[in-house]
Amino acid sequence: MSESKELANRKLGEDVVGLVGGKENILSISHCMTRLRFKLRDDAKADTKAIESHKGVIQVINANGQYQVVVGINVIEDVYDAAVAASGVEGLGEVNLDGEPVKKGNVVSALIDTISGVIQPILAVLCAAGMIKGVLSILVALGWITATDGLYQILYAAGDGFFYFLPIILGYTAAKKFGCSEFVGMTLGIALTYPAMVNITSGDVLGTVFAGTPFAMNYYTTFLGIPVIMPSSGYTSSVIPIIISVWFAAKLEKWCRKHFSEYVKFFFVPTCVLVVMVPATYLIIGPIATLITNLMSLLFNSLYSLPVIGGALGGIVLTAIWQPMVIFGFHWSVIALMLVNIASQGWDIVMAPYMVCSYAQSLAVLAILLKTKDVKLKQLAWPAFISGFFFGITEPCIYGVTLPRKKPFIMSCIASVPGGLIIGALGTKMFAFTGGGFCAFPGFIDPSGAMGANYLIYVIIAIVVSSVISFLLTYATYKEDVPAVEAAK
Repeated sequence: MSESKELANRKLGEDVVGLVGGKENILSISHCMTRLRFKLRDDAKADTKAIESHKGVIQVINANGQYQVVVGINVIEDVYDAAVAASGVEGLGEVNLDGEPVKKGNVVSALIDTISGVIQPILAVLCAAGMIKGVLSILVALGWITATDGLYQILYAAGDGFFYFLPIILGYTAAKKFGCSEFVGMTLGIALTYPAMVNITSGDVLGTVFAGTPFAMNYYTTFLGIPVIMPSSGYTSSVIPIIISVWFAAKLEKWCRKHFSEYVKFFFVPTCVLVVMVPATYLIIGPIATLITNLMSLLFNSLYSLPVIGGALGGIVLTAIWQPMVIFGFHWSVIALMLVNIASQGWDIVMAPYMVCSYAQSLAVLAILLKTKDVKLKQLAWPAFISGFFFGITEPCIYGVTLPRKKPFIMSCIASVPGGLIIGALGTKMFAFTGGGFCAFPGFIDPSGAMGANYLIYVIIAIVVSSVISFLLTYATYKEDVPAVEAAK
């Protein structure tokens, strides 16, 4: 940036401080991607007309207790620094688009808050897509329609399409959360779900990384000679890779805007971010997630291979960590293992206990529903409960209700363990993966007739046990956020 530009930005920051009533009228200053955000002692002392007429100001917005001066994405950092220096107040730094600073806490809390913040904006559509898929699955199971009917295919495109292209949608919400260009975030998601990349894994294997070890991973193409390791289904429906990718993209974009010339920022900044982050996601972020997924598969194979106690121990561990695995997308390792087992031997015991987790999660939401007085929470929780309880699609329960409140999520994980113990100890087998919720029950009926519906009975008993425990634990420990309830009235 030229010296004249730096001086102009510094002067703009100093001028705005004076025009909002001087440093005596300023309580705090923060900024988002384009705006200075002031909290003033007296808004009436701010000369809005003079500020709006200033050459460097785009617009003034006074809303939600904040006096916001829009100066543009290219100059915001310099103008903010100058305003803080001129006012003498402690700057609050960058905030999100709602004007809320990033909450500080331990790593786990920060991670939960980040994931929840990225996914909460899409919860309504997430519930809708889940219910569409669930209803269609039930209609097919009842024989009322087939998967080849036009009605099924068109509606399934809406339900499954949302989950398939989820990285694109999360690319947008993550970009808003982290202060990155929304279209850059979406483009990163598009790159992860691009059909040509998704279909690469159906081609010939070029080689294997870590060959001869439990961590062996095939690759089907290379980037400048570097193997591109991908899961078998690509990154469609994934959550964590795109969130991490956009987080790094936001950091890189901010650095580029600060160091690139004013004349090339418009096109060169997004170009630089995409050229760096798309390969980085495929070469670093994605493979790390794939490696962890393979480790999870190895863990469960090892547990269930233990004599006598293997089934019980495997059921306990699976149900204890199943819901955290869903959050990070690692549950696909167990699903892949289950599909291999069913294809090779006609049944699977590894994934059989997962059923109790969706019901424990759903009953935790029901407990909150019956206890809360928060109208907005009820509006969110009802469709989440229906989606989880009837159709086994628990993402709305997790991301919208239990995970943001942390304790209900933990209670549902704890409550899942007794059910997992029952299913694992009894050697319960799954003979087909027929979906989630009520649609999953037929998969536990032995087609040979040797065990009949015994395994299904074991599963139902385990579900009842875990559901009751989850409901009671959540109801007993859930405490209402009083200020939030008052604000919702």
